[in-house]
Amino acid sequence: MFGKDSGTLQTGDRRLDGRRLTIGLVQARFNEDITNTLARACRDELLALGVQDKNIDLVQVPGALEIPVALQALAEKSRYDALIALGCVIRGETYHFELVANESGAGVTRIALDYQLPVANAILTTENLEQAQARQVDKGRDAARVAVEMAHLMDQL
Repeated sequence: MFGKDSGTLQTGDRRLDGRRLTIGLVQARFNEDITNTLARACRDELLALGVQDKNIDLVQVPGALEIPVALQALAEKSRYDALIALGCVIRGETYHFELVANESGAGVTRIALDYQLPVANAILTTENLEQAQARQVDKGRDAARVAVEMAHLMDQL
């Protein structure tokens, strides 16, 4: 379990033991203030879970639509136990929001299914900047936990 305030692994929860894992992160640069915070929170949580810094690789892409192709390139290397998608799509006045949100999400899911590799989706899809700012740290941490737990689950299956 996690300590109430620390956000760090306490003894006994093997599902969240990242010591032997290698994790790949793909971060969109669009809405960079948000995605940088997402990436920092995610990396900090991975380190707190025991993933070694040398076993965390970060790739940056222009935007959320480019995340799936970078995930695919990482998945093809067969060196990662899990991947994490980090991005932020904020609703605008056009249909573009739906297109980017839906297609990036579908692409992330497709990579996970095609490669039978856990991919934690932390592409925020929000109505406004305030919602994105309110979620950026928690979603980064959540993605790290999901990746570590699912890596262990897939290993068991």
